[in-house]
Amino acid sequence: MNERIVTRHERLLLWASTWLLPILIGLLSLWALVAWDAYYASSGSTMLPVRVVSADNLTPGEARKLLESEAPSANFNTKLSERPFWFSFANHDGAEPAVFEFTSRHARTITCWDGDNLAKLGEAVEFGTAGAVVKGKAGFALYSEAGASHFLCRASFVGPARQSVLQWSQPDFVQSSQEFHRNAGLLDGGILLLAAFVLVTAIVLKKGSYVLFAAWLIVNLRMGALSAGWDMQWLGRAIPSEWLPQMRLLTVALYYMLTVTLFSSLFRDDLEQVGYRPLLRFAQLTCIPLLALSVILPYPDFLPLIWISTGLSSTVLVFFLVRILKFRPSPVAWWYSASIGVALFASLYEVLSAALGLKGLLMALNSVTAALASSLLAALAIAEQVRQEQRRREEMQAELAHTYEAIPIGLFTLDLNGNFVSVNPAILDMLGERTNAGSNWRQHFGPAGWIALHDMVHQKKDGELDLDGPTGEAGELRRFHVKATLARGKIEGSLQDITQQERANAELRFIASNDRLTKVLNRHGIEKALEQAIAESSDRHPVALAYLDLDRFKLINDLYGHTAGDEVLRQVTARVNSMLSGNHHIGRVGADQFVIVLPDTSISLATWICRGIVERLGSEPYQIGDKAFQVRGSIGLLELEREAEIRDALSTADRACHEAKSGNHSGLVVLEKNASALHERQVERKLVERLSTGMAPEGLFLEMQPIMSLKAPLDSLNFEVLLRMRDPDGSVIPASRVINAAEHSGRTGVVDRWVLQTLLDWLTENGSRLPNTQFVCMNLSGASLNDERFAQDAAAMLQRHPAVASRLCIEITESVALRDLENTRRFIDKVRGQGARVALDDFGAGYTSFSYLKDLPADVLKIDGSFIVNMNRHPANVAIVEAIVSLAMNLGMKTIAEWAEDHATVRTLVDIGVDYVQGFAIARSQSPEALLAASSAASFIADPRLAEYVRTISSVGDAPGAPIDMMKYRELH
Repeated sequence: MNERIVTRHERLLLWASTWLLPILIGLLSLWALVAWDAYYASSGSTMLPVRVVSADNLTPGEARKLLESEAPSANFNTKLSERPFWFSFANHDGAEPAVFEFTSRHARTITCWDGDNLAKLGEAVEFGTAGAVVKGKAGFALYSEAGASHFLCRASFVGPARQSVLQWSQPDFVQSSQEFHRNAGLLDGGILLLAAFVLVTAIVLKKGSYVLFAAWLIVNLRMGALSAGWDMQWLGRAIPSEWLPQMRLLTVALYYMLTVTLFSSLFRDDLEQVGYRPLLRFAQLTCIPLLALSVILPYPDFLPLIWISTGLSSTVLVFFLVRILKFRPSPVAWWYSASIGVALFASLYEVLSAALGLKGLLMALNSVTAALASSLLAALAIAEQVRQEQRRREEMQAELAHTYEAIPIGLFTLDLNGNFVSVNPAILDMLGERTNAGSNWRQHFGPAGWIALHDMVHQKKDGELDLDGPTGEAGELRRFHVKATLARGKIEGSLQDITQQERANAELRFIASNDRLTKVLNRHGIEKALEQAIAESSDRHPVALAYLDLDRFKLINDLYGHTAGDEVLRQVTARVNSMLSGNHHIGRVGADQFVIVLPDTSISLATWICRGIVERLGSEPYQIGDKAFQVRGSIGLLELEREAEIRDALSTADRACHEAKSGNHSGLVVLEKNASALHERQVERKLVERLSTGMAPEGLFLEMQPIMSLKAPLDSLNFEVLLRMRDPDGSVIPASRVINAAEHSGRTGVVDRWVLQTLLDWLTENGSRLPNTQFVCMNLSGASLNDERFAQDAAAMLQRHPAVASRLCIEITESVALRDLENTRRFIDKVRGQGARVALDDFGAGYTSFSYLKDLPADVLKIDGSFIVNMNRHPANVAIVEAIVSLAMNLGMKTIAEWAEDHATVRTLVDIGVDYVQGFAIARSQSPEALLAASSAASFIADPRLAEYVRTISSVGDAPGAPIDMMKYRELH
């Protein structure tokens, strides 16, 4: 019962202090303002009429006489003039001592005389006073003794001065001055306190816009002080008089700049939505120039400029305030708008009043009242913003609490001993109901799990790790992902059950690296295994690579379907795996191709293993249902070097496998490190890399094989250019390697361009030394024939060498020409149009249909060498060649027989009527220099009998075209 009474008493006391007492204080303050007497009570002042004239170089007497003709007025406006002003006024009540207050805060100097006897009463400047003239409130004051009736004064002003004269009794003026300074102190203290509050709020909330607002309040205070006339002091300390003029200009410019900047900062998001951004940019762009001009320009020149800028910018900012309140209203926006709006309106109002000379406006509203009102409204705006932020913070905390309870990821807090301090429901679902405050991490993840977590949070700010946790309901091992950090002496973290994710990832990893059908590695997986094996290899730990291809496996798929073929592949991989050890890997890289990586295996052991695999695969049939299939395999085995590249190694092993399939190698071809095939592959790879850049490889050169005319053998020197390549060590590389490399890289056009350009350049340079050369043959690859760009380049090269183009004879293989008859015809027409001739090479080697010859305007038929070599042993070949010769003659074509290797063959070709012969019987390929030194192709013949026969080839018994005794050839056969 006593505790309940105490609690009620505390609540009553809190309510009275929080609500009742502030309300009573507020009501009492209102009552004091209405009913109580003013502490600084006075009977007030009297405004005296004044006569005024502006003139230079007048004596007091001249000025008094001139003023007598002027009409009196309540006050006068200097209109920014800095000329001296003379004015006179009369004592309203001369019986008592009085004080005459000169109200203008813009007065710089003032001197007063007795209006009757022109005795000097006193004078004052901004730096000090003398005599009866003293500083009073915002301006100056003149103390007079009883009996003085008329006064004459001369004053100078700076700025928009409006001068009036107020008469006070001396006690009342003292009271009024005290009230003036008290009000100034209250305004200074109140706004400074508010600015300090805003600054502290800015530091607490870390909001830069509040710092800007605090600075704006300080400058707003100085503007109020400037308007009220007490800007000559700051924090109770007098500002040096020589600083005042420039400080006033700087204050105005700073107020302008901070107002524009504060407006842009507070309403940044709103301004993006209301449009008209160029208007705001105009106001922003004027800030820095005005600030600089306030330091440079004198007071009279700067004031009109700041009036114009303030007027325009105030209008622009008021326009934006209206649009913000219209399109994006909010309580904070209303309070801020009101605060800045009052200041802007007062500034604009005071500028207009000063510029237009409306004293009444200045009396009603100025920067003092604006500073008070805008500061109060700013305090309300900040209070509203703090209230909204507090409400948002509470909403976020509630949402965070809800998220903490509902999130499916477990959240926990541990002390430094591993005890659970707090957990969310998801933790309970993962680890069980026993996971409550007081239970320990080790109970669920064991001592090793706690050590791993403890070390992680102490080594890293934010760490992650995976742990094996308690088993599931079915007894399966579960996996958890932990994120944790050390914060405020506790371990804060999250826990996620990733068991299913780990299983899915493991399955994806298996799929990414393994073949779905056979479950062995796929191409990606076996290449990774090969890469790792090569990286770990050494002389003591060699690596071998085997490429396995099943023989005629496609027949199984075609005859019995893919289901049977798939089952055979499964059984094949099972048999291969039975021959491999644990560190060996097999991968499927094609339909029926496999790669086997043999790490830490010598080539001799690998050979034994691969031979066993070949025997195991073909040793017994593969039983699929009621069917049995016999499948054999071939293997290319390669001993790898440490610097071997995967692509090259696979390609070389593949070639070895093809060799094993095609040759008599018992299904296995082994290439050791020093095998010539490996060296050839390396050379070819370098060629491919060179050709891939679009450039011909270094070391290419041409040789020429003579082609002898069988009509005039001693009067012609024709030949075929042959491509050769010289290795850096000086040895000659077979041309077949260059051609193979070009075909593999798809760059045969690069080689053909080089040959054609080199040949044309050589013929152009040496054509005059070859008087007996009617044609020079050049073989063209099929890829270049079907390359439209090459055709254009070839025609262009021929066009650049018109003098030798007519000697060129381009050989096109018959089988290539028949692939695309229309394209071949276009190419022939294009090169023949430049004067070159065309020969059909290897004629008769394919499935020849003579009908196509009428559609191809070729000049020469080059009879395939298979019909020529040893033709005298095969009468059928003689008949075929005779038919080809007869066909060519009827079509107007010349014939060339290649591969002629002996005297007898040449004699037969003469008898048949062949036009030209080429082969070792005439000459092997020669250097260009040897060709230039010869007079005819016959001069290269080394066989004396053939040489003699050539010299007597036109004798009667051996005349070309004589009837051929076919029985003779049958007997020879």
